[in-house]
Amino acid sequence: MKKAFLLALAVLAACGAAFGQVVVTKSSQAGIGVDIEGVRAGGGAARLAYQALGLDLERSGWLRRAARGQGAVVVQGAIQEAGGRVTFSCQATMNGKPVLQATYTQPAAQATLVAHQAADDLQRKLTGKPSFFLGQLVFVGVSGRTKELYRADASGLAVFPMTRDNSISVKPRFSPDNRFVSYTSYLKKFPDVYTIEWQTGSRVRRANYPGVNSGGAISPDGRSMALILSKDGNPDLYVKDLASGALKRLTATPKATEGSPVWSPDGSQIAFVSDASGSPQISVVPRNGGAVRPLTTPRNTGSTQNLSPDWGKNGLIAYQSLVGGRFQIAVMDPRSGQSRVITPPDGAAYEDPSWAPDGRHLAASRKVNYQSSIYLLDSEGGAPVKLIQSSGDWSMPAWSH
Repeated sequence: MKKAFLLALAVLAACGAAFGQVVVTKSSQAGIGVDIEGVRAGGGAARLAYQALGLDLERSGWLRRAARGQGAVVVQGAIQEAGGRVTFSCQATMNGKPVLQATYTQPAAQATLVAHQAADDLQRKLTGKPSFFLGQLVFVGVSGRTKELYRADASGLAVFPMTRDNSISVKPRFSPDNRFVSYTSYLKKFPDVYTIEWQTGSRVRRANYPGVNSGGAISPDGRSMALILSKDGNPDLYVKDLASGALKRLTATPKATEGSPVWSPDGSQIAFVSDASGSPQISVVPRNGGAVRPLTTPRNTGSTQNLSPDWGKNGLIAYQSLVGGRFQIAVMDPRSGQSRVITPPDGAAYEDPSWAPDGRHLAASRKVNYQSSIYLLDSEGGAPVKLIQSSGDWSMPAWSH
């Protein structure tokens, strides 16, 4: 009976109209063609930058990399390495008319940044659209029984460790100003919430109350932190004032568990996961407390499990939704309640979505045969693209803002 129910649920979810979910697809050839074959790159760091430039174009959604002589836009110039720095001087023309002429320079250790700066400028001039190219990623790497935080730029070509605790660190999230990453760590044997400074690596333990400490989402104004604490019983949602340390409890559900808090873009609401209805679903509550409003239900999403919300600056909430026995990534407009699945039925599970800075793309972990990788998703369609190139077991990605 249970199998029959799940099968029926999967069929209805695939139909979409029954629950307001649809699957979005888009031609991989969409976008303005950009020919970069005329760019010369000399030296290892320069070639790495050139590789990053090509990846930016391939992943843009608005632009695409074109073969020699096949692009409406032609980029010429040179990426050179000298004196510990990389310089990219370029000129771009569209149908013979100049659209960009600029020089970018960065330390050789940040060579890919010259490519990201050029690609971002090019996309803005050609389309008026922001990019995710200048964004940063933090995520979890698994090795044996340990989970550490790692970081990478938008190219994903190089991965660097952030923690070396020989412990378990999970659920990283950037602060609104990108100065800090908040996360939950078992460094002291129990789950506590920390922040780690992006530039220096210095850490502060923000929540170490008795019992479970998790969440750690920093409000848009940087003054408060949404936490899940079990110090008064079951895990409930709290808001902590970071200056005074004062706590305000927003939920009191003695027979339920809350988790995964995330702030609305204006800081007036918090979305979180609760199993108070009998299955994990996403609800919202005013940041100062008040009535809890269910956001996802089996009826309006076609799924008995909806978790890991991320509320983007575009006003949309991305989350993982159980569809056909596997988690997929869905996007919902919380104002209308309409949702759509954006990942393909390719046999993989997709979890822990995070909106990229451009408001169009997301990062998520893609799991096949118990091995996870970080993939880039396009909310407007198209196939998922592997984002982190290094081999390893990577999960729980978070984009900078």
